[in-house]
Amino acid sequence: MVEEIEYLIGKTMAKVENIDNKEIIFETVDGIKYKLYHASYCCECVMVEDIVGELSDLIGSPILMAEESTNNDNPKDKYDESFTWTFYKLSTIKGSVTIRWYGSSNGCCSESVDFCKIT
Repeated sequence: MVEEIEYLIGKTMAKVENIDNKEIIFETVDGIKYKLYHASYCCECVMVEDIVGELSDLIGSPILMAEESTNNDNPKDKYDESFTWTFYKLSTIKGSVTIRWYGSSNGCCSESVDFCKIT
């Protein structure tokens, strides 16, 4: 089941891991896992482009803020037919992290990032 990133607010992470810039895995102190990822279909590429802040700042303290935003501003150094930037901003009392995803395609495929509970 797909959730919203805001679902993490109030939860305390035991582990946050970047897997090859394709998935971000969040594991709570209760052992529940969630992931940010892109379910690939065909002719698109969606990956973590950058992480500002330290993922370790999200561990051991409750998540106070978790939000998603997107835009379609043309990246000046890329020449893709269609593209989407997706930003995830998360904060605890220890610090803030922004995870920036870049998705590109021929315009016929989704460039979105999904968030779900891993069962």
